Amino acid sequence: MQYNHQEIEKKWQKYWANQGTFKAENNSDKPKYYVLDMFPYPSGAGLHVGHPLGYIASDIYARYKRHKGFNVLHPQGYDSFGLPAEQYAIQTGQHPAITTETNIKTYRRQLDNIGFSFDWSREVRTSNPEYYKWTQWIFIQLFNSWYNKDTDKAEDIATLVTVFEAEGNANVNAVSDEDIRLFSAEEWKSFSEKEQQEILLQYRLTFLSDTEVNWCPALGTVLANDEIVNGVSERGGHPVVRKKMTQWSMRISAYAQRLLDGLQNIDWPQPLKDSQTNWIGRSQGAMVSFEVDGHDAKIDVFTTRPDTIFGVSFMTLAPEHDLVAKITTDEQRKVVEEYIEATAKRSERDRMADVKTISGVFTGAYALHPFTGKQVPIWIGDYVLASYGTGAVMAVPCGDQRDYDFAKHFGLEIPNIFANVDISEKANDAKDGIKLANSDFLDGLNYNKGMKTVIYELEKRGVGYEKINYRLRDAVFSRQRYWGEPFPVYYKDGMPQMIDAKHLPIVLPEVEKYLPTEDGKPPLGNADVWAWNSIENRVVSNELIDNETVFPLELNTMPGWAGSSWYFNRYMDSNNEGEFVSAAAVDYWKEVDLYIGGSEHATGHLLYARFWQKFLFDRGLLPVDEFAKKLINQGMILGTSAFVYEATLDGKSLNIFETTSLVQGPNYLTNQHPKWEEYKSKLLKKGLTEDDILRVKSRSIHVDVSMVNTSDELDTEAFKNWRPEFKDAEFIYEEDGTFKVLREVEKMSKSKYNVVNPDLICEEYGADSLRLFEMFLGPLEQTKPWKTSGISGVYSFLKKLWKLFTDENGINVSDEEPTKEELKTLHKTIKKVEEDIENFSFNTSVSTFMIAVNELTALKCNKRAILEPLLVLISPYAPHIAEELWSQLGHNESIATVAFPKFEEKHLVESSKNYPVSFNGKMRFTLELPLDMSKDEIEKTVMAHEKTQQQLQGREPKKVIIVPGKIINIVG
Repeated sequence: MQYNHQEIEKKWQKYWANQGTFKAENNSDKPKYYVLDMFPYPSGAGLHVGHPLGYIASDIYARYKRHKGFNVLHPQGYDSFGLPAEQYAIQTGQHPAITTETNIKTYRRQLDNIGFSFDWSREVRTSNPEYYKWTQWIFIQLFNSWYNKDTDKAEDIATLVTVFEAEGNANVNAVSDEDIRLFSAEEWKSFSEKEQQEILLQYRLTFLSDTEVNWCPALGTVLANDEIVNGVSERGGHPVVRKKMTQWSMRISAYAQRLLDGLQNIDWPQPLKDSQTNWIGRSQGAMVSFEVDGHDAKIDVFTTRPDTIFGVSFMTLAPEHDLVAKITTDEQRKVVEEYIEATAKRSERDRMADVKTISGVFTGAYALHPFTGKQVPIWIGDYVLASYGTGAVMAVPCGDQRDYDFAKHFGLEIPNIFANVDISEKANDAKDGIKLANSDFLDGLNYNKGMKTVIYELEKRGVGYEKINYRLRDAVFSRQRYWGEPFPVYYKDGMPQMIDAKHLPIVLPEVEKYLPTEDGKPPLGNADVWAWNSIENRVVSNELIDNETVFPLELNTMPGWAGSSWYFNRYMDSNNEGEFVSAAAVDYWKEVDLYIGGSEHATGHLLYARFWQKFLFDRGLLPVDEFAKKLINQGMILGTSAFVYEATLDGKSLNIFETTSLVQGPNYLTNQHPKWEEYKSKLLKKGLTEDDILRVKSRSIHVDVSMVNTSDELDTEAFKNWRPEFKDAEFIYEEDGTFKVLREVEKMSKSKYNVVNPDLICEEYGADSLRLFEMFLGPLEQTKPWKTSGISGVYSFLKKLWKLFTDENGINVSDEEPTKEELKTLHKTIKKVEEDIENFSFNTSVSTFMIAVNELTALKCNKRAILEPLLVLISPYAPHIAEELWSQLGHNESIATVAFPKFEEKHLVESSKNYPVSFNGKMRFTLELPLDMSKDEIEKTVMAHEKTQQQLQGREPKKVIIVPGKIINIVG
C-alpha cells in the first residue's frame, strides 16, 4: 500500500469543506479559543513559501486546541482594498474589483492546498460593501464622539452639546484643537447652526483639518510614512513631497496614555512593545511661550529641559510652521521660500534619519526671551518637524548636540550654562552631578531642583506651564484614491454631514478613469453619479447638486488601515446584517487569544487597531479594550538568490556572462585571466578596442532560481529564453563546461527571482511535507533560509510513518497489548509534543516525531494502542496523512475532533535497573533487578547468579561494592 500524497490530500481537503469540519459555533459548552492570522492582501503574485509560515503555526495551534476540547475560531479573509490594485487599474483600465477577485481565487486555492483548518463560513473582505458598510458606521460613531479627559474616555457628542447649552465650554476638559475660543451658554445658543458645527468639529474624534501630508504627485495620493522608502513611494519609487491639504484625521492622540498603559496587560513581544512605546513617545517637561518681536504672535515650544532656558541662543521652526510666512522679513523671504520648497521634497522619515546634513535659513525675525527679554534669532531648519511637538525648538546649543552643530555651522552664539563643564568640543547632555550657571535665579541648582523652580516661575509669570507631551500625532485618514472605503459624508454649506446609518453602505461609484481629475480632485471626482439627495436618501447624479436637497459627497476614500482596524471583531459574527457584531457573539469570543503576524505592523495596523478597540469599548460596543491577548511575530523565510556576472562597459551590458569562479574583481580582465584569449576574442567581436577592454567591469544580476540546479549550475539555454535582451547572450564556462552562479541568502521576493511557489512543493512532496518542513526550519520567531533540497528528508519521514501502519496489503495494525518500551516511546513523545506546542516550539516537535517513528520502527511496533495516539499527536502538523490513516484504522469521524492523548508519568518511571556487574572494575555481564531491591538483597542475588560463580571459580571475593541504582563491583 503506497503513500500517495496527491490523492490523499485532495480527498481530505474536499471532505473538510463538504463537512464544515472547522466551523466554529457562537454558542458552545466548550471553552472558547480564538486563533487569528493577520489577513493577507491578495496580490497578483500569489503566495510564495515564505507567506504560509505564520499560517502553519497558527493552524497547528488551532488544531491542537480542538484536540484539547476547545471551541476554536480560526477564520480567514482578505485585506482587499489597496494601492497595488488601483495602480493596476490605472495601467490597464480594468476595475480593481475584477483583479482583486482574480487574486483572491488564487490565494484561496493555494491556502486550501496547504490544508488550513480555517472557518471559511466567516470569510471577510474589506472591499465588500457588506463589510465596509460597518467601517463607514464606525466612522460615524467616531464623528459623533468626543474625548472627555475627566472621565478618560470617549463619549457621545450629544453630552458635550448638553454641557455647552448649560454652561458654555469654559470648564470642558477635552482633547480638542488648540486655541478654541471660550463661549458662554448664551453665546452657544446664539450661534448659527454652521458656527456650532464648526466648534463641534474642533472636538470630534474624527475631524477635518489642514494637515501636512506626504503627497505623491505621480500616484495622485497621500501616503503614510510606512509607504515611503528613502524619500520615494514604496509603490513605483515616485518622488514624495510634503504638502498642506484639508484632510480627515483621527484623534488617536487622545488615547496616547491608554495605549501606553495597555501594553502592560497584553502578552506581546517586548521589541514590538518598545516600538509602540517609542512611537507614542511620552515625555515630561514644560510648554514655554516666546513673544515674536514686532508681531502680535508667539511661539509655543515644548521642552523636556526647561531648566536650560537661559542657554537659549536661537530658535528653530519647522519650515512648514504656520508663522514662517508671517514673520519672515522681506530681505530673507526669497531664501526662506527656496529652502521651504527644497524641504518639501524630503519625507519626515528622511529628515529624522539624516543627522549629518546641517541646513537652515534665518527668517530675519526675532523672539523675545521670556525671562530676560533679550532678542533671540528665529531660524528655520528641516531637522525640526511640524508634526512633532509644536514644530518649534528653543535651541540650547550647549546642552543639545544637534543645536550645537547647527550653531557651529552658522556661527551662532553658544552660551555655557553648566558650571565647570567644558563645551569647547561638544554639547553636554549629562544631568547628574551638573549644576546650572549663568542662569539668573537657577544658578547653583541641579537638574531636579532647576526643573521645579523654572516651571514654578513660568507658571507664575504666565509664560509657560508643566506638560506631558506625546510624539504620537493624530492620524491622517484621507486618501486621494479610488479603491478604498467611501466616506459616509456629504457637504452642506461647506460643513460635513453624516449620512444616516440606515442608508449604508455608500457604495463606490463607477468611474471611467482611476486617476485624479484634470483639476486635481481625487479619482471619485470622475464619477458622474456621486451626490447625495437628502430627501430621497440616495446617491444621485452630480448634475442635480443645487444646495437645496442635493449635496456633494466626499471625494476622498479611507486609508487601508480602516478595514483592518476592526476585522477581528467582524469574524465573531461575520454574517450579521443588522450589527457590526452582536453583543452575544462578542461577549462569547471577547478577544483574540492568539494573533500571529509580522512585526512590520507594530506602529501601523497594530496601533490603529488598539485605538479603535479602545474607542468601541468606551462607547459600550465591545466588552474589552485590548483586542489580542497574545501576539507572536513570526520570522521571515529567506530565499536563496542566484546571481550571474555580466560584463559591462561604462555601465552598459555587453551581454557576455562569466561563470562565478572566474570573476576576480571589478578590473579583472588582464592576460592573467584563466580564459583571457576567449574573453578578449568575444569582446573584440563586440567592436571594443584594446583600451575599451581594460575598462570592462563585471556586475552581478539576479537570475530566476528555477533555472539553477542543486549544484548551482545555470541552464544557459533557459536563461537565453528567459528575457528578450538575453536571447543572444554569450557565456564563459567552467573548464568542465558548466556555468556556475553565485548563491546568496536574502529576502524572498518576486523582484529578486528567488521565490518558491508552494503549489510546486505541494505537487511534488505534498502539503504535509511543506507544513512539517517550514516548522522544522527553526524557531517560529527567527528568520531562516529556505532550501528546497531539505524537504526530501521530511517527505521520507512521512513515508516511514506510513509504513508503520501499512504493508503491501494495506493497514497492518494489531490489537495486542503494547510493550513497556513502546509505551515509553509514546508517552515521552506526548509529553514533549504538548510542551513544545504550548511553548510554540514547533521545530523541536518535528524532531520528536522523527525520533518516535524511528524508535517504533526499530521495535517493529504495529500496536493500535500506540499508533492511534501517535496519529493524533501528528495530525496538527500533518493533517492529511493523519486523517487518511485514521480512516483506514476504521474510524468514521474526523481525527480533528479526537481528544489529545494524555501523558502518563508511570510509563517513564523505571521500575528496574539493568546493572552492569563488574569484576575488579571490568564489566562482565548485566543483570536487571528491581529498583526497590535493598543493598543486601542485591548482593545475595548477584552472588547466587551462575555467571558470578563462573567468574569467581570458587574464590571468596575480598569485597562486594554495591551502590543501589548505579553499580555492582566485585573485588576478588
